Amino acid sequence: MSNKTALYEEHQRLNGRLIDFGGWELPVQYTGVIDEHLACRNAVGLFDVSHMGEISVNGKSAEAFLSYTLTNNIRSMPVGRAQYNLMCNHLGGVIDDLVVYRRGKTDFLLVVNASNTDKDFNHIQNVAKTHSSSFTELSINNDSPKYTQIAIQGAKAVNIVKQVTNANLEVIKNYWFCEERVLNKIPAIIARTGYTGEDGFELYVPWETGPELWRALLDIGNSFGIKPCGLGARDTLRIEMKYPLYGHEISDNTSPIDAGLAWVVALDKDDFIGKSAILKTKQNGPARTLVGLTMIDRGIPRQGYAVFTDDGREKIGEITSGTMSPSLRQAIAIAYLNSSFKYAPGVKIAVDIRGIKIPAITTPTPFYKRPY
Repeated sequence: MSNKTALYEEHQRLNGRLIDFGGWELPVQYTGVIDEHLACRNAVGLFDVSHMGEISVNGKSAEAFLSYTLTNNIRSMPVGRAQYNLMCNHLGGVIDDLVVYRRGKTDFLLVVNASNTDKDFNHIQNVAKTHSSSFTELSINNDSPKYTQIAIQGAKAVNIVKQVTNANLEVIKNYWFCEERVLNKIPAIIARTGYTGEDGFELYVPWETGPELWRALLDIGNSFGIKPCGLGARDTLRIEMKYPLYGHEISDNTSPIDAGLAWVVALDKDDFIGKSAILKTKQNGPARTLVGLTMIDRGIPRQGYAVFTDDGREKIGEITSGTMSPSLRQAIAIAYLNSSFKYAPGVKIAVDIRGIKIPAITTPTPFYKRPY
């Protein structure tokens, strides 16, 4: 039986098409993927992302512990900062990608992928137990059941959010957050982050208050063209930005160097889990490179499809994600290409789609750039 978010009945009321996604019953679409995608690009979209996991790490040892457990530089974060980060294993593979919020000097919140919540929580606990003599003052809790998380994304998102809070949104820059009330009564974390390539916010509120906030945002947003959006549009939006998705572009066997995520790895800091393996990959060079592709002829590339040289003779890689881009009206894909293939933008290649090798071209990313 699938888990249900606090917004489950709201999705039913709006005739959302519900599917099982990583053990959660969530809407894949409402009015249609293209319609919702373009609403987010041109106006504003509303997403239920309450299935994401929230893990709190607190105590005097929290900063040192996270510095060892994660790849990015936690110590440089001021209070109120959010940071994209990776959690790797000792072989340098990505256990998960996540966002860290520094709520206080010794108070952090980790927002992790829904399907990895239990795995991440167990890993963090095991690291703490193994190194208990080094991190003596530490509290780790899976607080996922406490939160409803609503993402509001798009050029007009700020116009709506400012009507539900007295927080000064102008001072919340990209990847910053504040803790304020919404609807004059509900405590909330208001973060200016996102997974669509648009401006917008993630609103974390107590689980049971989610439906009231959801309805208020839809009501206020009506005049701004707001639309509830499902998982389908969330995926097409992130592919246009070449944002990685766990299980597609990254996994336990993926090096951050291969995935183009070296910028999330602070190799100049003290030792952290996976450092030596990642450093070795960087020194030797990646075995593969994550790139963007645009189809020249008709055909939609999907995960697992093989990529070949232009003449179709040599397999050089594999698709990790693909879609028909609603913004560009072209089929696009993200793919790993072997390091033996000397990547450059504008090189013709081919994608095997159901036994037919369809011409494509390597493309700079992100595929979509917002005009504001």
